Amino acid sequence: MDRRVVITGMAVNTALGSDLDTFHSSLMANRSGITRWRSIPTGHVYGKVGGDLADFDPAAFLEGLAGQIPPEVAKRLRRLMRRAPWATQVTMLVAVEVFRHAGLFETEVDHESCALVVASHNQNSNYIQQQFVEFQEEPDYIDPLFSLHALDTDHGGSVSEVLQTKGPLYTVGGACASGNLALRLAVDEVRYRGAEHALVVSPLLDISPMDLHGMALMGAISYVGFNDAPEQASRPYDTRREGFVPSHGAGALVVESLDRARARGATIHAEILAIEANSDGNHLPQPSREGQARLMKKALARAGVATDEIDFVSAHATSTPLGDLTEIASIKDALGPHAYRTKINAPKSMLGHTCWSAPTVETIAAILQMKAGRLHRSINIDELDPAVDIDVLKDGNAECTVRRFMKNSFGFGGINSVGIFANHDLD
Repeated sequence: MDRRVVITGMAVNTALGSDLDTFHSSLMANRSGITRWRSIPTGHVYGKVGGDLADFDPAAFLEGLAGQIPPEVAKRLRRLMRRAPWATQVTMLVAVEVFRHAGLFETEVDHESCALVVASHNQNSNYIQQQFVEFQEEPDYIDPLFSLHALDTDHGGSVSEVLQTKGPLYTVGGACASGNLALRLAVDEVRYRGAEHALVVSPLLDISPMDLHGMALMGAISYVGFNDAPEQASRPYDTRREGFVPSHGAGALVVESLDRARARGATIHAEILAIEANSDGNHLPQPSREGQARLMKKALARAGVATDEIDFVSAHATSTPLGDLTEIASIKDALGPHAYRTKINAPKSMLGHTCWSAPTVETIAAILQMKAGRLHRSINIDELDPAVDIDVLKDGNAECTVRRFMKNSFGFGGINSVGIFANHDLD
């Protein structure tokens, strides 16, 4: 059955806010979430800035949920958080929050028909590096559960235990396209495999000092001109852009059929018209204009959406010299003349790059803008790259009635994914 599939729950935890209202208002206020790293020691590391969740206290956040989630869920969460690594604690909390936001604690849920897809790989890098240092000093002092907690699957297993979901559970990794790929599989679970609900959980990447230094040595991240002005470091489309700014961030979505959502009286935030994927046949971080444009056209065709029906594009726009211009060119190839009438913005200009979770976090940002009828600007564009000749909202926020939007996500390894979403309230 080719059932219509909608989003009924959203949750985020980013440097711009750990709840939807704060997250949305921070974006619309054009506030940068980028600071110098405090949770990561950077004394011997070139890259010293990012979107840091150092001030986020999982225990305090859990206490703030008192009375909003069932006591048995809170009890399981409290027990698991006592031993879980910090990043896994954040994953469990964002999953519980999305379940709550979707109203699933107040409805009859068939837990055996609830799928869970985690956008994850190489997730616990900092935790693993910390344990390696401990092992070098005294092997018996490493975390006794290291062999479990070091696995990406521990994120999904922990969420499944807290929420008692007993349907399919798996992780999917595609670098910076992971969140979109996970959503694609969640749609398939609902549309073709009978799941009543599917959760997409995109954990934060637990970035290690070695990750930062390696990315700097490869020339992928900003580390030369803005270590002393971190809020200016992420600057998509600007002539002084140096590379992306890695950030903490987690997001989650609840997906279900339109019929199911209507039957239980759920709030419908957006309809998913298509999530398509392809690859470039190139493992290096060298984005392909042809591959991206071909995929955008494929997603539009799968969604049954004409190019002139796209009202705005939530761009991948990482702030890399090559990546930004490649995406602009591919948008023009895919949308044709309509590209010059389409509004485009760069959420990473404020968020930094939340890496594997970026597609999920930024899809939520786009949906919030769509519902509000107002788009945020792309900040830090002091001098627009002359090759960028379409509207990237450099001068300010913009009123915009959004019926359809496109979300681009492109990952290292030549991995591409594009989503097309609709404003259900205007259909």
